[in-house]
Amino acid sequence: MKFLSGNYYHIYNRGNDGHRIFLEPENYAFFLRRLRKYCDRPPAQLVAYALMPNHYHAIVLLDGASDFSNVLRGFTTSYVRAFNKWHGRSGYLFQGNTQATLIDSDEYLIHVCRYIHLNPVVARLVKCPEQWEYSDYSEWVSDSVQSRKSCLKVRSEHFACGAQYRDFVMDYLVEERMRDEIERRLLGEPSEKSVYQVRSPSSDQGRSM
Repeated sequence: MKFLSGNYYHIYNRGNDGHRIFLEPENYAFFLRRLRKYCDRPPAQLVAYALMPNHYHAIVLLDGASDFSNVLRGFTTSYVRAFNKWHGRSGYLFQGNTQATLIDSDEYLIHVCRYIHLNPVVARLVKCPEQWEYSDYSEWVSDSVQSRKSCLKVRSEHFACGAQYRDFVMDYLVEERMRDEIERRLLGEPSEKSVYQVRSPSSDQGRSM
């Protein structure tokens, strides 16, 4: 893919044969440090991310000319070498080169952000996205000045505050859970009681009217 300045890209990769790419908290922490070093400095800005046990997703904005393919290659290589050394292994960790897709509209951008932040919930690792510590969802729903400028910039173009983005995410999750619940009942399967409890306790605070 040819990366062009001024565009947003969804980057992602998965463990070889579906194997885990993070085995302990320090793996997540080191990967995130590498991600920020390579993808949150000129010519790139890190907009959103979620690290999952066997894959990851991120959105970056390119704001300068560079061979970003080489940046991604350096990022992947630095993590794989460290991971293999930590765990006494060799060989491939990822199933291939880092994948990237162009985000070609503002509407698609915000939907990809939501998709990324809901990954841990869809995978049933947590019930609410803010419970997953290996994503930047908490920055997206916070109105703290310490949140990253790149995430605040994108969010502010679509939502008045963090609570509105939380509603955007959680409303979609409620709809998906209700659809699953209806299908279960039609098939005569046991009801999932938590379907009505997917909102976090604080999600109704600061809701827009």
